[in-house]
Order: sequence, then C-alpha cells, then structure tokens
Amino acid sequence: MTRAQTVLAFDFGLKRIGIACGDTLTRSAAPRPAAVSRGSPDWQAIAREVRTLTPGFLVVGAPYNADGSEGDLSAAARRFAAELERRFALPVHLVDERFSSLEASAELKARRASGQRRRRVQRTDIDSAAAAVILARWFAGEGT
Repeated sequence: MTRAQTVLAFDFGLKRIGIACGDTLTRSAAPRPAAVSRGSPDWQAIAREVRTLTPGFLVVGAPYNADGSEGDLSAAARRFAAELERRFALPVHLVDERFSSLEASAELKARRASGQRRRRVQRTDIDSAAAAVILARWFAGEGT
C-alpha cells in the first residue's frame, strides 16, 4: 500500500502567489493563504508552508495563452519552479494553468451567491483557489 503524500501547488504571479495543498490519497485540493510578492516571491511565507505541511511534491502552474503558446509569465514561472526545487529539494511538476483563475473566480462567486460563502471574494482568494484548480488538474494526471 502506498502512503499518502501531501502536495503543495502554486499559482505564480508577480503580485501574489496562490497556494493550495492536498494529498495523494483523497486527491482533493484546498486553498491556503496566498503569499504576497513585492518584486520577488515571499520565500519566508512559502518556506513556512513547506515546513508546516511537509509535502512530498510541489506543483506550479505553467502560464500558457489560449492558443497553447507560452504566456508572458512562462519564463518567470519556470524560474520560480526551479528555485522551489533548489530551495526545498523536492520534485516540482508543471501543470497548464490556462483559465484556472477564471474557473476559481466563477466557483467562488457561485459559492457566495448560494450563501455557502459569506465574505466578498478577494484577489488573494482567487489566487489560492486557482492553485487548488491547478492541483486538481495534477491529481487528474495533467502536467509533467
């Protein structure tokens, strides 16, 4: 029997980095507090999440355009993924993040409209919910 492992996922952005976690047994993903980026990632906040959750894998959203070409942030996201691997000595997988923020935003707004969510939807909520979408895609077998 294979042991369940925690997985952390990141929705890379220049202003915020959404974070989500899940495990390989339940294959469910849940948002965590986003890390603020002011010119560079908040490595202390990210390290805190890694120390607290002790993941076996990291997943990073790879930004592509609608037509499948690399997006404006693709190179920066790949550098972020490489730095995660270097800092934490964990395997990092890239997953196509196309439309993950739109999907996350729609889900959060629907939950608010139905009364399941009381407070307003903020950008940090969307970023971490997008990381949960990215992680769900990885659990579904997408990515590298």
